[in-house]
Amino acid sequence: MASVLLAFVVSGVIIHLCGLDVISAAKNMIEGSLGSKNAIAESLLKMGPLIFTGLAYALAARCGLVNIGAEGQLYIGGLTAALVGIYIPNLPAPLHQLFAVLAGFVGGGLWGFLSGWLKVRFGSSEVITTIMLNYVAQYLINYLVSGPLEEPPGTFPQSRPIVESSQLTRFLPGTRLHIGIFIALLCLVLFYFFLWKTTHGYETRVVGANPEAASYAGMKPSSSVLLCMFLAGGCAGLAGATDILGIQWRLMPNFSNGAGFDGIAVALLGHNTPLGIFFAAALFGIVRSGANLMQMLSKVPVSIVNILQALVVLFVAASNIVFLIARRRAIARAARRDSAPEEPNAPSEIP
Repeated sequence: MASVLLAFVVSGVIIHLCGLDVISAAKNMIEGSLGSKNAIAESLLKMGPLIFTGLAYALAARCGLVNIGAEGQLYIGGLTAALVGIYIPNLPAPLHQLFAVLAGFVGGGLWGFLSGWLKVRFGSSEVITTIMLNYVAQYLINYLVSGPLEEPPGTFPQSRPIVESSQLTRFLPGTRLHIGIFIALLCLVLFYFFLWKTTHGYETRVVGANPEAASYAGMKPSSSVLLCMFLAGGCAGLAGATDILGIQWRLMPNFSNGAGFDGIAVALLGHNTPLGIFFAAALFGIVRSGANLMQMLSKVPVSIVNILQALVVLFVAASNIVFLIARRRAIARAARRDSAPEEPNAPSEIP
């Protein structure tokens, strides 16, 4: 909380130094994100993908991995969901939506699994492979919507629209809010249940804490790596699937708008916990939703939101470093105190 407040204070100072009204900017941001039914709906819309991509980073982190590939996994999840929505018609709406969402999960999961397999098989750094696969996924989408999947007559680089039965149900009249937010909340619950209520989740946390100890205890770190990277990629794939099925209704290049990278900030701020990710995603969703009105009325550029997110990550990382330093000093003081010789004339304790 201190990191978030400090980030807001520094952002306010930057706005003030630009000669703009900080109070007006804050007021317009709140109004644009929470001031009406449509504003709240848009905040929830932006919150959903952030939960998915935050989970994609947090799941891998719990296994001792660094998943920077949520952006690419998001793109592949959107691709596989769009393929089901376009080329598998004549299904009842609930069933079609379910198949399309599951296709997005499996597509993103397999993309994440690829990085896990490269690490297990060849010892490749998952940081490098996930970053590289981001570009592969992005340019694959660009190629497909400009070639094999392009909508005739080929005027714009985009696919045909998905059929109506695969479009996620919108439940708040007059807004774009769809059931994807409920899928995101369900994933938060499953994330908690998997890590703290199942054997595989326990093994995942042990492997993340100490792979050598896990191997000595009979666990298989390689299996945990593959499972976690698949699940992490699947969560990111759901972000792309719900965006395509609920908002875009067709596959287009660069539809992500950086949600895969924003999820890293969400997971770091939430300390890779379900409740923390929920509140961090809500914060960033509100800030992003209110940024447009803030720019229109207060003339504060939307890029200040990116500065705010960067400051949050910076201060959270700094607070973790300060905590570790303080903890090590406390341990060192305790060790010196325990190893100090007793005074020879110290009175003995009387029971």
